[in-house]
Amino acid sequence: MPERTQPTTPATQPAQHTFQVNLRGLVDLLSHHLYSSPRVYVRELLQNAIDAITARRQLDPAAPAWVRVTVDGDGLRVDDPGIGLTPDDVHKFLATIGSSTKRDEVAGIESARREFLGQFGIGLLACFVVADEIRVITRSAAHRDAPTVEWRATSDGAYTVAELDQPREEPGTTVTLRARPGAERWFTPERVTQLAGAFGALLPYDVTVDAGATSTTVNQIPPVWKRRYRTPEARAEALIAHGKQALGFTALDVIDLDVPAAGVHGVAYVLPVPASPLDRGGHRVYLKGMLLSESAERLLPDWAFFARCVVDTEAVRPTASREALYDDETLGAIRDALGDRIRDWLAELAAGDPARLARFLAVHQLGVKALACHDEALLRIMLPWLPFETTDGPVSLTEFVRAHPVVHLARTVEEFRQVAAIASAQGLGVVNGGYTYDADLVERLPSVVPGTSVVPLAADTVVAHLDMVDTAQELALSAFLSAARGRLDAMDCDVVLRAFHPVSVPALYLDSRDAQTERVRAQTEAEADPLWAEILSNLRSTAPRAQLVLNHLSPLVRRVAALPEPELVGTAVEALYGQALLMTHRPLRPTETALMNRAFGDLLTWAAHKASTDEEDGR
Repeated sequence: MPERTQPTTPATQPAQHTFQVNLRGLVDLLSHHLYSSPRVYVRELLQNAIDAITARRQLDPAAPAWVRVTVDGDGLRVDDPGIGLTPDDVHKFLATIGSSTKRDEVAGIESARREFLGQFGIGLLACFVVADEIRVITRSAAHRDAPTVEWRATSDGAYTVAELDQPREEPGTTVTLRARPGAERWFTPERVTQLAGAFGALLPYDVTVDAGATSTTVNQIPPVWKRRYRTPEARAEALIAHGKQALGFTALDVIDLDVPAAGVHGVAYVLPVPASPLDRGGHRVYLKGMLLSESAERLLPDWAFFARCVVDTEAVRPTASREALYDDETLGAIRDALGDRIRDWLAELAAGDPARLARFLAVHQLGVKALACHDEALLRIMLPWLPFETTDGPVSLTEFVRAHPVVHLARTVEEFRQVAAIASAQGLGVVNGGYTYDADLVERLPSVVPGTSVVPLAADTVVAHLDMVDTAQELALSAFLSAARGRLDAMDCDVVLRAFHPVSVPALYLDSRDAQTERVRAQTEAEADPLWAEILSNLRSTAPRAQLVLNHLSPLVRRVAALPEPELVGTAVEALYGQALLMTHRPLRPTETALMNRAFGDLLTWAAHKASTDEEDGR
């Protein structure tokens, strides 16, 4: 048995060390990996200023509240009359990387940090992406006798702190940057104004950008959805104009998203064109007035892919770069609340504005069907308005069941197209369930309309609704039918004779899913190796074969049956088979394509030969 090794005790107590931070390397990390663009430096400056103002207003509600950004060619200056910093605060928050007053309890400032998401330290470091030096002049409003402090920091990690002889007249902070070589484009008046407007559009205090003699207020107070308008129409017009500016499209409709319980205020804009269920991004999200993302995802439930939002939130958790959202429980709760609001909006339209609802459904019925599949209450509300493809045309299910208590559900578009014309003429009620969500909704119909029955469409059901041909007439055509069956036996297709309308349809091709599965199995067995072929042979099904139903009322079928030449009869039957296949609109198998080409080629040859013979006889 091996001996145990006894733990060793160090002869002396280990020395404790502190990690050294390479600030230049950290700045490189921020600029190339954390932030998507250097433009975020404007956001961080604005955020720190807004946080400082909020902190001061908690001490003095009447304190001034504004942010001024001054662009002077090769840099900029940001002034705010906020809470300011003491010398100790400067060391703690500006010179300690990653320090956050969300964790550090400091009077005045920490309460503001609970109100906002700004963070000194890492946030301020974003400025080093575009500048080699940051200069901060600040005076605290929390301590009347606090001196004016200057903090200078360079991107190599060095900083100085000094108390100025000339005190700042009012409490607050001024941050000054100078562009680093190569970053001058981020300090042009046009660029700074655009960035300040993008990031600070919903900030609660006036934000102005001064460039020479031009002063521009870049934010909207209050947001467009909180303003008062003379009429609902004027409000809707203003919201749609805002949506076009923010999102780049003219909305079909707008949905108010005022959900105080979830800390969300804003608007959902309905896309003017159908959207893909896979595209759920493109939401513009602000966090307490500061732009967080211009293309946020997962803000709405999956079924609401027809809308794009502009919202201001209070509780979402941003990622480290503050350019995206964490998909956590908080976001999940917000997503559910917004989904409830959109659901209520649909119900309100159904109850009070059917014309507006009809315009919406004409473009976005797919999204509503997706929601109705998971919401019994909304299904009952929306079912009278949702159109479905049926043998009675595009109608709602509630209208359809008035004429057809038994609803036959075609699972695929091909199945529906096989029988649509014939079933309509025979009074058979069939709904096309081949489109997304339609089959699920049709199957739930009995729970909404009691007494309704939904059954799968079967080929024998369709044949059973067609009129039988008189026995004597069918016996007279037995030789023709036998030849037709022999000709199509290789296509795994039976031939039956019925009488049905419209007479313009000479033949109907009916195929079940079981028959399709059996053909695939047989084809795979023929191409497989011996072992796999033996396994597939044991799975052989007794499913009925496909059927070509010839219409005895069709003049064309009657003429084909009367042809004197057996070979020509066979060719004509193959042509009827090909025509019936084309009516189903389904993809053709290679063998079916080859048969059609051969049949039509033979018919053309026969027609040309007959024309030549007739011409010779005429001579």
